[in-house]
Amino acid sequence: MADSKLSFLALLVLLSIILLLFLKLIVRPHPIKIPIKSRRVLITGGSTGIGLALARQAVAEGAHVTILARNLEKLQEAKTSIRLSTGIDVDIVSVDVCDFEGVKNAIESVGVIDVLVCNQGVFVAHELENQDIEMVKRMINVNLIGSFNVVKAALPGMKNRSDRKPASIAFMSSQAGQVGIYGYTSYSASKFGLRGLAEALQHEVITDDIHVSVIFPPETYTHSLTKERERRPQLTNIISTTSCAMKADEVAIKALNGIKSGCFLVHCNFKGFLLSIVTVGCSPQRSYLMAFVEVISMGLVRIIALCFLWTWYDCIEKHSAHKK
Repeated sequence: MADSKLSFLALLVLLSIILLLFLKLIVRPHPIKIPIKSRRVLITGGSTGIGLALARQAVAEGAHVTILARNLEKLQEAKTSIRLSTGIDVDIVSVDVCDFEGVKNAIESVGVIDVLVCNQGVFVAHELENQDIEMVKRMINVNLIGSFNVVKAALPGMKNRSDRKPASIAFMSSQAGQVGIYGYTSYSASKFGLRGLAEALQHEVITDDIHVSVIFPPETYTHSLTKERERRPQLTNIISTTSCAMKADEVAIKALNGIKSGCFLVHCNFKGFLLSIVTVGCSPQRSYLMAFVEVISMGLVRIIALCFLWTWYDCIEKHSAHKK
């Protein structure tokens, strides 16, 4: 019996080594390091929340940062805040990301961008039946179309940058961009769209040494989160509590580290890690070790996901029965 157990373990180890070697051969794109220091970083939605925290973190690491947002007053407040905390100034640009011509002119004024972070976002949770169609359009336009506008305007300069060092385009999605949640129909649609944009864009820009990342933060403590929790449907609050909220500074550190290492899927907590595995699909993967984890744990993580779904649907059924 002992010999058979040892033989089985030896076979398991051998198969694991073979799988690791195979994955090391086939995993693409190859590992990369994207420098931040002394490079131009543009962050949209950079006047508040995660965008402001990202700007502060990038400045602390020696980047030349420009923050872009629509509200000039908030931009100026953010600039002052960053100067007080770091002693360094950032540039500010006021423009609506939904206005392509305005975005194009704004980015031309910034100059060549080395690291672009599309962080702008609008979020209002509501059941689709009860949500105003103009708000649906607003979320799609800002969160998704706005990212198209920013990337399209920035790409010519990024492709013709003079230093030829690796560059990055990052999209701030959400865990609601990995799994649909009650009350998030419009928001999830806009954030799921970023994943498709990012996967296809990576194919188009890889030969220009531009590397795409999609960041999936959970709920993040911001000034608007408390008010949003009061407004959104009760079921949304129940389901969303299965993932703990994070501080904006914590998300910023995770996001910037993911960008610098060229990770395509950037998770911010353990639930995000599990969601990244179960939703990985045909996404790029640079780490053969992470690819190994994805391959061997996919089935187990799918079972965990089904358990979460069972809990959510049970909550929905009980809530519906109570209302009736």
